[in-house]
Amino acid sequence: MQKRRFLRCAAALWLGAAALSITGLAQAQDKVTLLSNWYAQAEHGGFYQAVAKGIYKKYGMDVTIKMGGPQVNNMQILVAGQADFSMGYDFTVMKGVEQGLPLVTVGTSFQSDLQGMMTHDDVASLGGLKNKTILVAGSGQSSWWPWLKAKYGYTDAQSRAYTFNLQPFFADPNIAQQAYPSSELFQADKAGVKSKFFLFASEGYPPYGTTIVTLQKTVATKPDLVQRFVKATAEGWKSYLEDPAPGNALIKADNKNMGDEQLAYALGKLKELKVVTGGDAARLGIGVMTDERWKQTYEVMVATGLLKAGTDYHKAYTTQFVKDMKVMP
Repeated sequence: MQKRRFLRCAAALWLGAAALSITGLAQAQDKVTLLSNWYAQAEHGGFYQAVAKGIYKKYGMDVTIKMGGPQVNNMQILVAGQADFSMGYDFTVMKGVEQGLPLVTVGTSFQSDLQGMMTHDDVASLGGLKNKTILVAGSGQSSWWPWLKAKYGYTDAQSRAYTFNLQPFFADPNIAQQAYPSSELFQADKAGVKSKFFLFASEGYPPYGTTIVTLQKTVATKPDLVQRFVKATAEGWKSYLEDPAPGNALIKADNKNMGDEQLAYALGKLKELKVVTGGDAARLGIGVMTDERWKQTYEVMVATGLLKAGTDYHKAYTTQFVKDMKVMP
């Protein structure tokens, strides 16, 4: 009798310990906040997929994605400690480092920036805009426009402000404008306007697209967290390209204006341009970055007057989290 009572007590204690252990594992999930660089869209698909498919949780993280937008200063929010990671851009991080901000890029979504030029169908190449009016947004003035001017001899006299309204382009066959393949091209197709698209990266524009940015102190004090986040995100991108439905459901929940047709169109462009799986990613894995590419970006920024020569651009990135990750397409 006493033996049975002892065994029951021992079993109860074991079950209680197991329950506490399971609870402890559940509570061990690191709370992580990611700030996106725009309203939720297919260009964020890998991040949303990693949430939807439980990939972040598999790596011990409870990730919340906060939507960015035109009035959101991501780097300011990141530096203020209100987010752990942010989707970023090489030019922004380089400039931040020049100004003394403790930013560092730890991985990327796209092997090239998705920025390009949309023209009417009479234009044969990106170099064929000498007699065209070119619409450029404010952000373009401090990124790709100086590069484009230097490469093809264009002038500020032929540029006008792009206000994210496509009606001027639709109305005037002499206008060319900045565009993303998944956005403005989709709108032009829907309006029945024939257009061409020239990706700047195909002409040598070097920055990465939709990068992962954090603080230098996070890299120094939480390298394991950074490694897990970067790898889970890469796996999220691989999963999204295979079956985007889970990620798209969360994208649409965050952005009510995003429909299935545009998501499908955008994903088609990501695959067509191979921005996730092409370039260095084809042989080194999704999310990879190289010293050579960052040097090229630094040189372009210095040559176009966007960055002071001698800025320690190596502070703007690290390859330690992606060089051996090998999430192959």
